Amino acid sequence: MAETLLLAPWLPLLVGSVLVAVLRGLVQDVVFVAAPMLALVFVWMVPQAAGPGIDWLGLTLMPIASDPTARLFGTAFALAAIGGAVFALPQRSSTERAAALLYAGSAQGVVFAGDLVTLFLFWEVMAIGSAVVIFSNGASRAGLRYALMHAFGGVLFFAGIAASIGSGGTAIRPFAADSIGSVLMLAGILVNAGAPPVSAWVADAYPRASWSGAVFLSAFTTKAAVAVLIRLFPGEAALVPIGLIMAVYGMVYALLGNDIRRMLSYSIVGQVGFMVVAIGIGTPLALAAAAAHAFVHILYKGLLMMAAGTVLRATGTTRLTALGGLARSMPFATAAMILGGLALAAMPLTAGFVSKSAIMQALAEEHAAVAWFALTAISAGSMLYAGLRLPWFAMLRSSTPPPLSLATAPAMKLAMGGVGLVLLVVGVAPSLLMRIVPGIDAVAVLTPDHILFQLQLLIGSSICFVLFLGLLAPRARAIRDTDWLWRSLPQLLVNAVRAISRRGVATIPSRAEVEAKKIRDLSEAWMQRTMDAGNWRTGDIALVATALLGICLFIAAM
Repeated sequence: MAETLLLAPWLPLLVGSVLVAVLRGLVQDVVFVAAPMLALVFVWMVPQAAGPGIDWLGLTLMPIASDPTARLFGTAFALAAIGGAVFALPQRSSTERAAALLYAGSAQGVVFAGDLVTLFLFWEVMAIGSAVVIFSNGASRAGLRYALMHAFGGVLFFAGIAASIGSGGTAIRPFAADSIGSVLMLAGILVNAGAPPVSAWVADAYPRASWSGAVFLSAFTTKAAVAVLIRLFPGEAALVPIGLIMAVYGMVYALLGNDIRRMLSYSIVGQVGFMVVAIGIGTPLALAAAAAHAFVHILYKGLLMMAAGTVLRATGTTRLTALGGLARSMPFATAAMILGGLALAAMPLTAGFVSKSAIMQALAEEHAAVAWFALTAISAGSMLYAGLRLPWFAMLRSSTPPPLSLATAPAMKLAMGGVGLVLLVVGVAPSLLMRIVPGIDAVAVLTPDHILFQLQLLIGSSICFVLFLGLLAPRARAIRDTDWLWRSLPQLLVNAVRAISRRGVATIPSRAEVEAKKIRDLSEAWMQRTMDAGNWRTGDIALVATALLGICLFIAAM
């Protein structure tokens, strides 16, 4: 038992988080990079079986359980953490570094959890780690909104688990959304996946992180949700329309966006939509394709966030309207942005072409014509915003570039180069990905007809880009999203209540106003004494205790 736990992939990351918080200098740098490397080793060393159980409060917990799905996501998470750590070496914030390792470690805990309770515990720690990554950049309001959204999702998830334990214990098993408990559980997972109507939290929170923190944020939360959906809700029919809505939403808002990191955040929602559709189809090929696309998405979205972070660090902005002409002064970031965008658009000979081909074949085999045509069109839209619009307006167009305050650090180039190389190698040799995702080994990827069809699709997108270049040009404007419901609507309601209260008070007769003022002053005095934890008189304490006791007895008697 002890040997298996010592090989848990989350262990070196959690220990590394503590060490990074207390160490400084070169030693901290070494720990920061070595912890995710050791986690990758443990991902492949831990036995492919459920680990020993731990009895706790009558429940059997399995903190480590490895299978092919866990190994695939664990590998992707470890690679993302390695790349993110190397990229963030110029970042000297110990708080962000510690939070990033905590975040990565808890994501590993989610995918390697062997029971629902352990899964939920790591799920909540993951929310804490990611929120601290945002807070560490001074974005307190965005971090608070992020934390509240994930607290809401966590409450739903926990309520669903609590309702489902009675029927089947804490074992991780497939569920159907046919009971209150399973529906609540599914809703809590979908909050983390960025599903509607709360998709906007992704684009609200991720761009508020630092130039390096956003790289970590793009990798774990939504993809951990995908891994949990694969385990708990394979073949859930409701996921197909939800995934399609996510894919359309992500593409449309990414096309409208002006800020690079907001565009990429919307794109995360859209690409996760592809995975959610495949999970809803639920065949072995579809589930394997969803997992493969999650693996590839972590890589190319990480590369795009690195390129965006490089631009932000050097120029102080990621607004397309303020950029342009950077290709000559930032060739490495330009190449990374182009490669990441082409991989996202499923350009042949990139890893994105391999994973999206698997998803499309899974849809074709199940005759899911509507989903197939919709995702094909959205893939063309992905080429518009990621493969063309983003690198053109940010780096390639003829424009006076903004002044560069910092050069691209060698560690940042190393991270982008490493991730880009993996994307190309997997695209040229798809069998490498198929070895760790054996469920997609029957997919024909590099065939002439398949490559020709995809090239025709991408060429059509390129023609549309040239024809509608004026319409696709970035504009400095506010784009309203569903986050208006929790960012602006509450303040509007508070203002309305205050206005109504003021009008109501103005109509109260003077005598009643005096009495109301006395009651208000008395209430405020009691509230102040309570908040200040002052010394209450014995009579007051006895009165309150008697009242509370009476209320309890009344409730018990009902």
